[in-house]
Amino acid sequence: MSDEFFPPRPQVAPRIYAYELVGVETHRGLLKVGYTTRDAPERVHEQLDTAGISYRIVLDEPAIRKDGTVFTDREVHKMLRINGISNPKREWFRCTVDQVRSAIVAVRDGQLYEEER
Repeated sequence: MSDEFFPPRPQVAPRIYAYELVGVETHRGLLKVGYTTRDAPERVHEQLDTAGISYRIVLDEPAIRKDGTVFTDREVHKMLRINGISNPKREWFRCTVDQVRSAIVAVRDGQLYEEER
């Protein structure tokens, strides 16, 4: 009966991922930080396979807070910039995997909103 009033939510698995390009000098030391509601390796493959660029996925984390709300890469990007991380190209950051992971944890735990106050 409750399905009549509240249809089931679609199953999505929001993820924040990061990858690096292998052997591309212009992107040495940069990580692409992205968001998807699908399988992260599948999403990255779609982005790069036709270009024939080698890559390595270095991070794949859930994008869900403890209260069940979803966050996106935009919030992680903002947290990275707040922490002084260089952002030379759109979704590309000059940082380490640990710095991205720390930004995800900060967003997940609500620290981003505390920083904005």
